[in-house]
Amino acid sequence: MRKFETLLLLSPELSAENREGILAALGGVIEREKGVMEEVDHWGMRDLAYPVRKQMRGYYVRLVYNGPAALVAELERNIRITDGIFKFVTVKLADEAGEVA
Repeated sequence: MRKFETLLLLSPELSAENREGILAALGGVIEREKGVMEEVDHWGMRDLAYPVRKQMRGYYVRLVYNGPAALVAELERNIRITDGIFKFVTVKLADEAGEVA
């Protein structure tokens, strides 16, 4: 199992219920693909350095999870088709839990 981190930039116009619904759906994808969610870190609303889809603010969320490499492809596919997510980036943190990449 590899350790991954995904940073999401969500629309500032989403309500708290919609944000939680999106995060619950992504958590379901991680569990369905045999992954384990370690941490959901809400960074909150922040100003952007440049406009993204005509918005100057965005809500940031960091997901840390363990899982097989195929999990990332399925998670990113779901992120791309989800309305309300502007941008995302995924990085591999370690090959095994406790190991630094």
